[in-house]
Amino acid sequence: MKTYIAKARDIQRAWCLVDAKDKILGRLACKVATMLMGKNKVIYSPHQDVGDEVIVVNASKIKITGNKMAEKVYKRYSAYPGGLNLETLEVKMKKDPAYVIRHAVKGMLPKSKLGAKLLKKLKIYADENHPHKAQNPKPMTV
Repeated sequence: MKTYIAKARDIQRAWCLVDAKDKILGRLACKVATMLMGKNKVIYSPHQDVGDEVIVVNASKIKITGNKMAEKVYKRYSAYPGGLNLETLEVKMKKDPAYVIRHAVKGMLPKSKLGAKLLKKLKIYADENHPHKAQNPKPMTV
């Protein structure tokens, strides 16, 4: 069986605009990760970057199900004794709603240099305004 390897001339990148208003966090992150990796394309190769650039707007208006707002905890450790910082999803959403979506998408991308490269193609904004109008992003439904 012969595997397909995408050539640089075959890869066509697009800009996609995703509206996160009233979307469930995990389902949104799954669809965005799929678009970033290029799994929705026929030309997909797991070791290559064939995905699109993705713009997520209205990050502050995502929907969270269950008791996750109070129970989900984000941890940071400063490497000093007693340096464990805990923040709930509710606090993190008020402080930086883009972090919540970026963290969810990052967990669904490959844990390699390719995953870091793919994450750079994700642009997240808390409201509807974004500076990428010149790229003519096509709206995508999630």
